[in-house]
Amino acid sequence: TGGGPAGSGAAGSGAAGSGADRAAGVIAALAFPERVGRWAGGSWLMVSGTRAEAAEGSALRGCEWLAVAAADRPVGKGHARVRLGAVVDEDVARLAGGALLDGRDEVHWGDGEVVARRVERLGAVELAVRPLPDAAPALVRGALLAGLRQEGFGLLRWSAEADVLRQRLAFLRLHLGEPWPDVSDDALHARVDEWLEPELGRARRRADLARIDAGQALARLLPWADGTAAHLDELAPERIAVPSGSRIRIDYGNPEQPVLAVKLQEMFGLHESPAVAGMPLLVHLLSPAGRPAAVTADLASFWQDGYRGVRAELRGRYPKHPWPEDPATAEPTRHTNARLGR
Repeated sequence: TGGGPAGSGAAGSGAAGSGADRAAGVIAALAFPERVGRWAGGSWLMVSGTRAEAAEGSALRGCEWLAVAAADRPVGKGHARVRLGAVVDEDVARLAGGALLDGRDEVHWGDGEVVARRVERLGAVELAVRPLPDAAPALVRGALLAGLRQEGFGLLRWSAEADVLRQRLAFLRLHLGEPWPDVSDDALHARVDEWLEPELGRARRRADLARIDAGQALARLLPWADGTAAHLDELAPERIAVPSGSRIRIDYGNPEQPVLAVKLQEMFGLHESPAVAGMPLLVHLLSPAGRPAAVTADLASFWQDGYRGVRAELRGRYPKHPWPEDPATAEPTRHTNARLGR
């Protein structure tokens, strides 16, 4: 036994050595069962959960099991330093720490997947690990929930429609409040039983989460009971009709003020900015090439004050498109002058 370079040669080979060495190991293990450690990653992980190291050149280094009789912790070091120890084997470790032997099913989220295994431990030391193909559904569900908390609801299948639905609901919640649901991450985690079941309860792995239709699941949170849900398309429509007759998609990405991006000529003749749920849209007026020419939440004011500068800048660049002097009374169009017969 020993912690320095003069330690037992048998210890260096991972064996228990002579009868005297084995006896010393048994005595040390029985006396200090919490200091029995298993070699892993360049040090011993002891039953207590502390890591211990031996001095460079020590014959103890690398032996699989060690009973530490004496140790200290050098200043500034994270691990204990073995001053006196003896090589033991797993049978002795099990004998000494019998009260700390434990076998249990462990199911958790790790490296982006559900990890299910049967683990036998001696305190903090893993003795044996086996895959667990038939883990309890409740444990698997808990691991999947942990995955959703760690990696987010992006683990589900989000179609473009599902993304837009969540944005529309966030807009309605912000401006109208109850009974429109809170669809923030925290709120969705708190109500997971209401909107992610029964699919979540059937899932066993990451791939199963990716098959859950998030939009279909979110729809369960809509206020169906009092009929409010029927007004979703009226209060927060996906598209809105503009004066030209086009139906333009609304961008609800910013719930404080959704955006309508539309070509400037299609808005001629409209005196008030379009609104949803009483909230004026932020209108991005686009050039004929689809590039932003102006941004306004007050269309009447823009026609009066801002349009003149935009017209002067873009009329020469896009001569095939109409640039009337009075846009507030002009005919809206999505066509060029040629199509309009001008």
